[in-house]
Amino acid sequence: MTDQTKAEILDLVRRLHNEREVHTPFVAGSTPILSSGALLDAEDRAALVEAALELRIASGTYATRFERMFARYLGVRKAHLTNSGSSANLLALSALTAPELGDRRLRPGDEVITVAAGFPTTVNPIVQNGLVPVFVDIDLGTYNTTADRVAAAIGPKTRAIIIAHALGNPFPASEIAELAERHGLWFVEDNCDAVGSLYRGRLTGTFGHLSTVSFYPAHHITMGEGGCVLTDSVDLAHLVESYRDWGRDCWCDPAEDDRCHKRFGWQLGTLPSGYDHKYTFSHIGYNLKATDLQAALGLRQLERLGEFGDARRKNWQRLRGELDGTPGLLLPEPAPGSDPSWFGFVMTVRDSAAYTRRALQLHLEDKQIRTRLLFSGNLTRHPAYQGIDYRVAGDLCNSDIVVDRTLWIGCHPGVTDEMIGYMGRTIREFAASQR
Repeated sequence: MTDQTKAEILDLVRRLHNEREVHTPFVAGSTPILSSGALLDAEDRAALVEAALELRIASGTYATRFERMFARYLGVRKAHLTNSGSSANLLALSALTAPELGDRRLRPGDEVITVAAGFPTTVNPIVQNGLVPVFVDIDLGTYNTTADRVAAAIGPKTRAIIIAHALGNPFPASEIAELAERHGLWFVEDNCDAVGSLYRGRLTGTFGHLSTVSFYPAHHITMGEGGCVLTDSVDLAHLVESYRDWGRDCWCDPAEDDRCHKRFGWQLGTLPSGYDHKYTFSHIGYNLKATDLQAALGLRQLERLGEFGDARRKNWQRLRGELDGTPGLLLPEPAPGSDPSWFGFVMTVRDSAAYTRRALQLHLEDKQIRTRLLFSGNLTRHPAYQGIDYRVAGDLCNSDIVVDRTLWIGCHPGVTDEMIGYMGRTIREFAASQR
């Protein structure tokens, strides 16, 4: 295919996109206002098609380029793309079980501190690796835990901490990183909902030994599906790469041969001397790579991350102003010392309110305002976790309040000022009518 032919095809793709994506006016009560969603333009579509024209069907040069650019954005040394944010969490925890870490490796029965009011795939890798989750509670308003709660949860078996920033609102990552350092604990920062958020002037995703990101369409930038594990440690990066890539010992890309000039110069395990290093496996790993098609879209989206973050902040602030003083609602607050790139706008119906969360949620859905709960609310109450071994540190009273009384609505870049005005008006009118 010539460059001219490719350029003509991509121009047609852009034209197709613009013909299909005809703007339709917002109609209050008729046009659905989504709680989350990707913002994709003609250049995103062209990026995907260009990668397809080059038959970039596996992980390759686009993925490598994205990893380098995303690591540079966060200011860390290494990034490894995965097929999802959930896989990123699995890889991060699994890498910490590697024998190469010696006495610091996580072993079955070790405890990992986490939050009960979170998404299950922050916690599932703990269980999947034979570790024991230790659940702590959150504060209402920020919906994050505190360093004091984490400190109180540390016991003789505690070896790690993994916590997610709640809907883009940073938890006290600096204080928890210091706590982890003081007690010799691993710290994994789940940054899936908070890319671009700042805590004490520093980007979230840079405080942990490892951090994770999701590129699902609901998140700050998207690849459709996809995720990433990031670290400043070359040693941890090698482990993440091995667990991601079948558990193999070789660090060459799958399409490379003998980059180190030692491919047939190894003797590991009880294999014969000179056994092909490309087929030597040092970990019980997975195949959790992303594709170049995903990375091509991610590269284009990464160009717009700042724009998307500005829109999220603006939309959240406008919603906060629209709903200030609404009877019966506890409104969200940014964590002290933070500048969140918000994932959603969260509200808790007060115990004294004249209405319930269910009544408000059904009313909003009827008015075409899509709602979501704050994920699990309290994971210990879900069927999947009834039979597992876990410990609760303190109580989970606020997590239980989230189960009964908390919901969130969208403030993503696809939400317009007109939509925000309608959402604010609908919620205020409902609350006033319930007195």
